[in-house]
Amino acid sequence: MKVAVVGATGLVGTVMLKVLEERNFPLTELIPVASEKSVGKEITFKGKKYAVVNMDTAIGMKPDIALFSAGGSTSLESAPRFAEAGTTVIDNSSAWRMDPSKKLVVPEVNANTLSIDDKIIANPNCSTIQMVVALKPLHDKYKIKRVVVSTYQSVTGTGVKAVEQLMNERKGITNGPMAYAYPIDLNVIPQIDVFQENGYTKEEMKMILETRKIMGDDNIRVTATTVRIPVMGGHSESVNIEFENDFDLKEVRDLLEKTEGIIVVDDIANLKYPMPKDAHEKDEVFVGRIRRDESLPNTLNMWIVADNLRKGAATNAVQIAEYLLKSELI
Repeated sequence: MKVAVVGATGLVGTVMLKVLEERNFPLTELIPVASEKSVGKEITFKGKKYAVVNMDTAIGMKPDIALFSAGGSTSLESAPRFAEAGTTVIDNSSAWRMDPSKKLVVPEVNANTLSIDDKIIANPNCSTIQMVVALKPLHDKYKIKRVVVSTYQSVTGTGVKAVEQLMNERKGITNGPMAYAYPIDLNVIPQIDVFQENGYTKEEMKMILETRKIMGDDNIRVTATTVRIPVMGGHSESVNIEFENDFDLKEVRDLLEKTEGIIVVDDIANLKYPMPKDAHEKDEVFVGRIRRDESLPNTLNMWIVADNLRKGAATNAVQIAEYLLKSELI
């Protein structure tokens, strides 16, 4: 079982390697892939050193699986080349997510749609992943009509440069590299990615379109406001869900507690609710502040938190690979 990690030296690629090791993924050969400037560097995996190779070398090695986290343009150019060589690609960029010929997969929600013919599989946006994990059991039971989501997203979602900007600002360094148009420390930036013609950002449109595709229901109406905040550890979301059918709050909690990959933290008497620092380096999606929206019938409020580098990216990709193996699709 040969596994290539494309973008192995980046923020998400590094976490992918960590997750593969922690979950004891049954690979026999690791192929770390990065840009030409990183070729020859060594990374350590399970106590063994591996030299970083370039794309052409990796394709020639014919890995069984390639986990991509190297940006959209790299994925568009190189994922088909891997696929032509017989490799199954699981891509973390936005390149293939809305391609109607490609599956967009969160294992707890729609892994059953995968087949042996899927050679390029898209990993959804981090903020979408954690939300649909919590939405799926509720949609199955009560049928979702509309979702209103506001996000509070970690700087790690932008990358190393954003983390450096936040840490520099905390130290009073104001002339360092800027990942954002504005300071992020002691600030909130209501823009993630570029603005579209309709006034929404690209991140907001990803959440809207990807949710429908993953849930397999274009009738679900979604509206989103995505916001960057000065935290690390995970993304948080305030989610308001209108259902076709009424619900019982105890039943909602029971459904969520029984769902694979969800941990309910909802004990307001003891001030227990999910926070990014608690989700940091965890693979689960944490749900709390579960309560009825008293302004509308059949409507629920929830607070959803997950580590965006793990379940929101690396872990979800590795879980897709695990499903492919278990289901003998590779």
